[in-house]
Amino acid sequence: MKINLNTYCKYFLASGITAFAVSCSNTKFLKEGELLYTGGEVKVENDSISKKEKKALKSALEENLTPKPNSSFFGLRPKLYAYNATKEPEKEKGLRYWLKYKFGEEPVLLGDVDREFNKDIIVNYSENKGYFNAKAKYDTVSKNKKAQVIYTLNPGNQYLINKVNYLQDSTLINQEIQALKDKSLLKPGNPFDLDVIKAERQRIDDGLKDKGFYYFSPDNIIVQADSTVSKNHKVELNVKLKDNTPKLATEQFTIDKVVVFPNYNLRDAKRGKYSIPMNPDSLKGYEYNDIYVVDPDKKFKPRIFDRALYFDKGDVYNRKDHNLSLNRLISLGVFKFVKNEFIVSDSLNHKFDAYYVLTPRELQSLRLEALGRTNSANYAGSELNLNWTQRNFFRGAEQFKASIYGAFDVQIGGPADAENIFRAGANAQLSIPRIVAPFTFSSSSAFVPRTNIQIGYEFQNRTTLYTLNTFNASFGYQWKENVRKEHELKVIDISLIDPANETPKFTALKEINPYLQRVTDQQLIFGPTYSFTYSTTMLPRKNTFYYKGMLDLAGNITGLLTGANYKDGDIKNIFGVPFSQFAKMENDIRFYHKFSEKTSFASRFIGGVAIPYGNSEHIPFSRQFFVGGSNSIRAFRARTLGPGSYDPRGENNTRALFDQAGDIKLELNAEYRVNLYKFLNVAVFVDAGNIWLMNDDIDENGINTRPGAKFTSDFMSEIAVGAGVGLRLDFSILVLRLDLAMPLRVPYYAKDERWVLDKVKFGDGSWRRDNLILNIAIGYPF
Repeated sequence: MKINLNTYCKYFLASGITAFAVSCSNTKFLKEGELLYTGGEVKVENDSISKKEKKALKSALEENLTPKPNSSFFGLRPKLYAYNATKEPEKEKGLRYWLKYKFGEEPVLLGDVDREFNKDIIVNYSENKGYFNAKAKYDTVSKNKKAQVIYTLNPGNQYLINKVNYLQDSTLINQEIQALKDKSLLKPGNPFDLDVIKAERQRIDDGLKDKGFYYFSPDNIIVQADSTVSKNHKVELNVKLKDNTPKLATEQFTIDKVVVFPNYNLRDAKRGKYSIPMNPDSLKGYEYNDIYVVDPDKKFKPRIFDRALYFDKGDVYNRKDHNLSLNRLISLGVFKFVKNEFIVSDSLNHKFDAYYVLTPRELQSLRLEALGRTNSANYAGSELNLNWTQRNFFRGAEQFKASIYGAFDVQIGGPADAENIFRAGANAQLSIPRIVAPFTFSSSSAFVPRTNIQIGYEFQNRTTLYTLNTFNASFGYQWKENVRKEHELKVIDISLIDPANETPKFTALKEINPYLQRVTDQQLIFGPTYSFTYSTTMLPRKNTFYYKGMLDLAGNITGLLTGANYKDGDIKNIFGVPFSQFAKMENDIRFYHKFSEKTSFASRFIGGVAIPYGNSEHIPFSRQFFVGGSNSIRAFRARTLGPGSYDPRGENNTRALFDQAGDIKLELNAEYRVNLYKFLNVAVFVDAGNIWLMNDDIDENGINTRPGAKFTSDFMSEIAVGAGVGLRLDFSILVLRLDLAMPLRVPYYAKDERWVLDKVKFGDGSWRRDNLILNIAIGYPF
């Protein structure tokens, strides 16, 4: 491809002039004497502190300056320009109103900046970080109707902690404080830092709350700094209770009675229909294991509260148990509102009653969902779901869900004998909020463990190919250690896949591609599955991490007991169907980095392997790996990539033949995400990966039906690569995603022709049709 250098230079120069013009044009809207504020800068002048400390102090101080200047993008201020260039709208709606007041930004002027206030902020922040003798000044620099404020800080020397004293007395609360001081955040030798002092007060409060001091507050602690007893810029800290600390805050409380209202209506209470009498003796309820339950209609079995609540009569109040009880009540999934109150019942002996006021959700719901969808494989379709939920099935907070559904996908824009897909089915699930097992399972987690029982059936008709009936059932457990860690163990997970009929077209395809026989083979898969999830994505951090590992062991014990071995021709059947025997493991690892409130980086790696043995020569088609599509390698249509360097296209080399499956999967995805405006986000992404077979696909004549599909040491040369851009409309309750991708590396091309960057022809309609893949999906890909 030839590039005209003169033309390129002209374009570059024109772009530069345009950018400069837009940048300067904002100042022409200013009135006489007005200056556009472009921001503040802090200079730290102190030779006694390191460059790293200066940089950290400078960054923190600049972050605290107010107001913030108008936002910029590569030196331009498009939002300010939109505000300035748009005429005043006549109505509070329409494009003009949106441009000026929703997208646009009102100019931030130098007159809006309180420089004395910012100087005080700089001095106060510095002193809070131990620079007790800080001094600051400011200067304003203006040019071309723009102004910047330069603040100069001389922080002096930072004071260090010389000694920390926890003053003693004979009170019970002081004894508890003394027991907490070994883990103090205030360390001799560390800089004086007001934020650390606040954190230490909070730490003491947390510790006392766990020892029964319910009415204590961090404000009851004072930390006095004395710089007169030490030299060389050091301070001595004295930690003690304030003299005016309320007596109630110094008393250790125990639980007298535990009272539960499981059927309380907040709306009725607000309307004055009834209120809770805070005297257990006047309530019409019944006692169960020291818990007093007020449930006249007996909608709930009392044992669910006995399992959820961690307070017993006579226990010393503990905030961990307090929060644990509330979280477990919420995680039952039955109550819409959970409220807790402690009412003093015996002030002399420091006792209070614990009241739990619970408002149930609607115990039954019926919901009809209609979904429309389309994808890049030229399919458009719709799905209809009817879901019924009962949240208290046996009065023990059991959740029963039943649904029936129907869906169809019609291939559009394809060949005359286009393949359409129809699915219909039903399933039911019972979730019990405890571990149902012959052994005792105790958990101190804030989340209630669950036993899940599920059964389902699906009818699938691929109109030009085959029909399948799928039956499935499972029994297992789900529990969370904490907010980060979750386990799911299906003790038994059974699937029976039974073909109903095959069309002559599919029979002909199987003759050319014998591996397709496995798609419609009768398959009986049963065995345990286990998954573990670890996630920090819910935490307010710059770097977050997600991991999910899955292990599927099918037919292993049965295969061992029966001595099944397909290599010896000894294949065992159950009810006339060969059972599958394999081990499968998959790992999904994700990393997210937040650059700012509007920009972030997301990445994902998936690695999986499935090994057949014993009674199986191959992994069942339904349990193999697939790549391509809107949540995978987006430059390739769903399930059309791989395995390895095998070319899945038909004779005309334009259309994928059939779903391609593999036993090994490697995939890597990366996205740079930017928020443009509220719900409008864009992304630039790169995807790479492929699938492979454990063994060659050899037919009965000894011919390899999928050459290049086996995993070898040369697998890196068979990695597919794609890239693209995406538009995401994030409406909180729904994310609509449009990703446009194109292949950069195609593994089934000749080895020295797999990189296709030199073949890109955006102006060629035929190239665009074959290489630009539009993925329309709901939700983020990862």
